[in-house]
Amino acid sequence: MAKKNKNDKMDRLVSLCKRRGYIFQSSEIYGGLNSCWDYGPLGAELKRNIKTFWWEAMTARRDDVEGLDAAILMHPKVWQTSGHIDEFTDPLVDCKTCKARFRAEDLQDNKDPERCPACGNKTLTEARQFNLMFKTFMGPVADDSAAVYLRPETAQGIYVNFLNVKNSSRQKIPFGIAQIGKAFRNEITPGNFIFRTREFEQMEMQFFIPPTEDEKWFEYWKEQRWNWYTELGINMEKLRWHEHGPDDLAHYAKAAYDIEYEFPFGWKELEGVHNRTDFDLSRHQEATGKDMRYIDERFEEKFVPYIIETSAGCDRTLLTVLVDAYEEDETRGDKSTVLKLSPKVAPIKAAVFPLVKKDGMPEIALKIYHDLKKKFKVFYDAGGSVGRRYARMDEAGTPFCITVDGQTKEDDTVTIRDRDSMEQTRHKIAEIEDFLSAKMG
Repeated sequence: MAKKNKNDKMDRLVSLCKRRGYIFQSSEIYGGLNSCWDYGPLGAELKRNIKTFWWEAMTARRDDVEGLDAAILMHPKVWQTSGHIDEFTDPLVDCKTCKARFRAEDLQDNKDPERCPACGNKTLTEARQFNLMFKTFMGPVADDSAAVYLRPETAQGIYVNFLNVKNSSRQKIPFGIAQIGKAFRNEITPGNFIFRTREFEQMEMQFFIPPTEDEKWFEYWKEQRWNWYTELGINMEKLRWHEHGPDDLAHYAKAAYDIEYEFPFGWKELEGVHNRTDFDLSRHQEATGKDMRYIDERFEEKFVPYIIETSAGCDRTLLTVLVDAYEEDETRGDKSTVLKLSPKVAPIKAAVFPLVKKDGMPEIALKIYHDLKKKFKVFYDAGGSVGRRYARMDEAGTPFCITVDGQTKEDDTVTIRDRDSMEQTRHKIAEIEDFLSAKMG
């Protein structure tokens, strides 16, 4: 029953996302495309706000991290050097009866891992390795000499630009390079809405350090990334650390921890913090002959930098924000749905209403709306009862509703309703901008 309730919550969230313009099934009028999603007006705004919130924390407020926007298509030898062509695989299992396909590790959670979860028959094949990279061709001829890959991660674009960024920015180690960008993985079993998709957006930062300081910086970035989710307003009781054991570590990692979130479908990875040692730069140095070593003038030594990586998924973060904010509040009547999004990332910061469509109230409300629109994403609504307008904005995740009423014409004040507490307070029209700015943090 508990599992059914959790699945029901995800179904209701997916329904809300479509109804309120957060997320749509891609190519829906053609029947949709599995594991591909389009972000609607509110979803696009929320996603942009999350990326901006990350970018400001990782670059704008720091002097030791530079930004980058590398190409999706890269020289195929990059992926040979990084190990992706040979090692970026998942074990694939087929069912001979129903033809369903599964990641082998997902079957280990079943009571009988030898039985097909779809049809129940014991007709599963032995696991075979399946490469997750999307392969395409550059130019008019589709042969192996023209083969290129859609990048499965953004990190390699950072590594091959290490020297370019270091020299042009005149940064000294320790310093980092941050990037937000699309990546593509031909997942065997994508699912759980936008949690695991074949096209997704990563928010990654690679921090280059002296090898002798790796443990210090590893702990530092673990703390920084945990604190970021606190600032984002995520419920800390639903977050935890998961350490990768020796058998779980990637081939490049000395240490790895995941920040996990308790989704309705279980505890799942939200972000990874990894000590990648000098694996990546050393491999690219060996393959290209380019000297990736750094001369540390403080100690008169030369070394290939170690890398501490923070790797988050923008889509997973967005899903976490939605799941964490989703509430059904019976005190608001008819089990009303509320998205208690942080004002820092909410798509619409405030809605502006005239109490009624007469007595000059719409004119005053529209002036407030247009003045606020110069600085904030705001929404004007004069349709239906004010109670229904509140409910629509609660479901859309709008933190504040500003209402122009009869008293406004007397003293230039409006009511501002707080979404979470439903409390209403009066403020001077001239104070609204400062009020909202303070709430945005």
